[in-house]
Amino acid sequence: MSENRNMFIAIALSLVILLGWQFYFGMPEAERQAQQQAQQVNAAGQAAHEVSAAPTPAPAGSPDGVPQPGQGSTLPGVPMTRAQALALSPRVAIDTTRLHGSVALKGGRVDDLLLMEYHETVDPSSPNITLLSPSGAPNPFYAEFGWAAAAGNPVKLPGPDTVWTAEDGAKLTDRTPLVLNWDNGEGLVFRRTYAVDDYYMFTVKDEVVNSSGNPVTLYPYALVSRHGVPHVEGFYILHEGLIGVIGENGLQEIGYSDVEPGTPQGFSGNVGGWLGITDKYWAATVIPDQAQKFDAKFSTVMRGSKPTFQADYLAAPVTVGPGETVHSKSQLFAGAKVVQVVDGYQSTYNIDRFDLLIDWGWFYFITKPLFLVIDWIYRLVGNFGVAILVVTVLLKIIFFPLANKSYASMAKMKAVQPELTAIRERYADDKVKQQQAMMEMYKKEKINPVAGCLPILIQIPVFFALYKVLFVTIEMRHAPFFGWIRDLSAPDPTTIFNLFGLIPWDPSAVPVLGAYLMLGAWPIIMGITMWVQMKLNPAPTDPTQQTIFNWMPVIFTFMLAHFAAGLVIYWAWNNALSVAQQSVIMKRHGVKIELWDNVKGMFRKKKPTA
Repeated sequence: MSENRNMFIAIALSLVILLGWQFYFGMPEAERQAQQQAQQVNAAGQAAHEVSAAPTPAPAGSPDGVPQPGQGSTLPGVPMTRAQALALSPRVAIDTTRLHGSVALKGGRVDDLLLMEYHETVDPSSPNITLLSPSGAPNPFYAEFGWAAAAGNPVKLPGPDTVWTAEDGAKLTDRTPLVLNWDNGEGLVFRRTYAVDDYYMFTVKDEVVNSSGNPVTLYPYALVSRHGVPHVEGFYILHEGLIGVIGENGLQEIGYSDVEPGTPQGFSGNVGGWLGITDKYWAATVIPDQAQKFDAKFSTVMRGSKPTFQADYLAAPVTVGPGETVHSKSQLFAGAKVVQVVDGYQSTYNIDRFDLLIDWGWFYFITKPLFLVIDWIYRLVGNFGVAILVVTVLLKIIFFPLANKSYASMAKMKAVQPELTAIRERYADDKVKQQQAMMEMYKKEKINPVAGCLPILIQIPVFFALYKVLFVTIEMRHAPFFGWIRDLSAPDPTTIFNLFGLIPWDPSAVPVLGAYLMLGAWPIIMGITMWVQMKLNPAPTDPTQQTIFNWMPVIFTFMLAHFAAGLVIYWAWNNALSVAQQSVIMKRHGVKIELWDNVKGMFRKKKPTA
C-alpha cells in the first residue's frame, strides 16, 4: 500500500514538473520565436522614424491631456542608428557612477541612458546595457514630463519639438542638478530642474512663472513611452510590459499584447502609486506626488505596423496667477531592479508598494524572504552559490524534526519489508484482506505509510521559490559559483556529449535534438544524488513500479539540464544532505543500508508471480 501511494505521488510530482516545464518553458519559447519572426517582418518594411500624431480631442473644461503614444518630432529620411538619432538634438550629459547618457534639450526628455554596472553578457568587456534611447533610434524608450492645458485654452506650452536652454558646460551628476529654461514669448517662463541620486532615481521639478496679466490653469503630466515590442523572456512566471501600482486599484500588470490599440485603460482619481514599463531586470517608471490626486493611463497606438506603448499620468490642475510661480514635483526611476535599492526607495520616498516592481509572484511571502536570507548570507561569504548551499543546510535544520520522523518511518518500513512480502503472498488472491492485514501491521508498529513523501512535498515550495529568486532577481544575473559556472541564473553551459568541452563540437547546433544534448556536469551530479537517495529505499516488488523509479532520475536529469544552474546545484546538495541524514537514521534504527543490493536488483530479472 505504501509503495503504491509513494509511486502515485512520485508520478504526480513528475507530471506536475513536466507539465510545468512545458507550460513555462516550451510554450513561451514557441511564442517568443513567433513574436521575433513577426517583429522581423514588421521591421523589414518600416523606417525607424516616428510620425507626429494629433492630440485626442477633449471635452470643454477638461485638459487636452497627455500627448498620445508616438507623438513627437517628425524625423524625415531613412532609418537611423542610435548615434544618428542622438545627434538630432543638442544634449546635456548625464554622468554618475552608475549612469551615463544625456538629456535632450529638444523636448527636454530623458532618452539616453546606459547602465554602467551591467553588461550584455558575462564578459566584462561586452557592451553596457542600454536602457533608454531617443525617438528615431532602432528601439525608442524614453521618459517625458510637461504641462497640459485645459481644452480650448490657446496657451503656448513646451512640447516634443521645444528646444530648451541650459547653462554652458552644464552636466547632470549626482551632485549637480540640471536646470532647463524656456520662454513661450507670451508671458510664461518654464523651468525644469533634473536631479539624480547615486543610483537610479531622478527628481523632476517643473516650475511656471506667470508674468502675463491673466491666470493660467495647467495640468502636470509625465509619461514613459516605448516604440515597438522589445525582446521579452516570454515566461508566464515573469511579467514584462506595462506595470504600475495605481492607488486603490492596486498592482496592474499589462502585457504588450493586452492593450488594444486606440483603447486605453484608464484609472481616475488616484492617490499614491507609480507606473511605467518593465523588463526582466530593468525598468523605467514615473512617480507622481504621493499626496496628490492623478489620473493614470496605459495605452498603445499603431504607427504603420509598429505599436507604441505608453504609461502616463495627469496630475491635479494648478492655477498660476499673474506674478505668481507654481511648481510640480515628480520622480523617474530608470535603472536596474536591485532589491535593496527598490526597497530603499519605497521606504525613503514613501512610494506605495514600489517593491512590487520586482515580480516576486503569488508566493511573495516565501520568495522574497528566501531571497533576503540568501542575500544576507552572500554578504558574509561573497558567493551566491555558497549562500544557496548554506541556505539549504539551514532549511534542513529547520525541517529536521519533520524529516527525522519521516526517515524514521521509512526505516521502519524497510525493516518490516519481509512481513509485508509475507502478507502479500498469504493474501495474494484477496486484496481486501491484504490491505487490512497491512494496516494492522502499520498500526502495531506505529508506522505512517505516507511519511516518506513528506520530504519531497516540503521541497516543492522551496524549489519553486528558489527558482523564482534565481529567475527574477538581478543579483543572481551573471553571479558566478566556481569553475565553469559563471552565471547561476543560466543553465550549466557544459555537456557530456562533447566530454564537457574537450571535443570541439557544439551539440546545441544539432537540429531539433540540440537542446536535449546540452546535459551539463551539475545536472548529472544531481541525477546521481537523486538515484542514490532513491536506492536507499526498499526496491519496489512490482516490475512496473521498479521501472518507473529506475528511470525517474534519468528523466529529471535531462529535464533540469535546462534550469538555472543555481537551482540544480541546490537540488544536488539537498539530495546529498538527505542521503547522509537518511543513512544515519537508518543505522540508528538498526536497518541495513542495502544500496549495493538494490543496485544489483536493477539488473536482476524478476520471476513472474503465480
